[in-house]
Amino acid sequence: MSDPNASLPSQFIIVGVPGLEDHYTTFFFIFLLLFIATILGNLLIVVLVALDPRLHTPMYFFLWNLAVLDVLMTTAMIPKLLSVLWGHYRTISFAGCFLQMYFIISIAVVEIFLVAAMAYDRYVAVVKPLHYNTIINTRVCLTMTTTVWVLGFLIPLLNVVLATSVPYCISNYVLHCFCDYPTVMSLACADVTDQVNLALFLAMVVDWGAFLFVLFTYSRIIISVVKMKTVESRKKAFYMCSSHVVVVVLYYVSSIVVYIGLRVDSIPPDGRVFIGGLNYFLTPLVNPIIYSLRNEKIKAAIQRYFRLKFAFPHGAKISVRAAE
Repeated sequence: MSDPNASLPSQFIIVGVPGLEDHYTTFFFIFLLLFIATILGNLLIVVLVALDPRLHTPMYFFLWNLAVLDVLMTTAMIPKLLSVLWGHYRTISFAGCFLQMYFIISIAVVEIFLVAAMAYDRYVAVVKPLHYNTIINTRVCLTMTTTVWVLGFLIPLLNVVLATSVPYCISNYVLHCFCDYPTVMSLACADVTDQVNLALFLAMVVDWGAFLFVLFTYSRIIISVVKMKTVESRKKAFYMCSSHVVVVVLYYVSSIVVYIGLRVDSIPPDGRVFIGGLNYFLTPLVNPIIYSLRNEKIKAAIQRYFRLKFAFPHGAKISVRAAE
């Protein structure tokens, strides 16, 4: 039962990483570098895919969406964290806290669905290569990405809206580096068991549904690759999927680590905050590195649109067009 005398707080206070306050200055510069590197790396992918006609294919269209999501995730979390670590503006309004919570959860759900959509794209490319352009056409790409974005922002909506109606009277200190759903809900002075269970159920459906779909597509891919007659064909098929496999492993392994970390009682609060934040901070940084280092077309586009520009600053545009 909720406390009738409880009132909604006007603001929350983001603690950051409890127990490590003496190292906040060091963390500030680490996360500042992380923020800059993540934004620049993902914006590089966004710009290259938009500029280079050779990258106007379904796979790079999905990659473009992934880079946009990583930019949004980073900007939703790190700027506020930097202000907390620097000792300024630790407070966040009640509405701002739940808006940040909703935005972060929604982007995470969209990314999970997008990774599954990218797995389907690789499945068609390997298993049905002759029909690829027919199955994965422009209309299908737009339909898939629109569905992914709409579902991602609809699924968490109910839980976040319900969370805003709960009275919070235990404390207004959020023991995390952002407005994390379980952490904020732990501050409620009402029974929120049903809401938390509903949120956990939806999270498990999204995570396991996407994971099983990815597992199914890659089992079909492996079967198809094994049946290929030449070693060269197998190597080509593996190379087509290698970058996405690394991203899939990164997403799901980090999610498993977070899931275990939040449920092991022996892990201290600061350790749980660090593990939870790592899941959100690491993948946006690593994704562009994976696709840049393992993708020849991306590396070629970087060389075309940036090395030529630095070499010929006044005639870069002409040089690029001539090279095309």
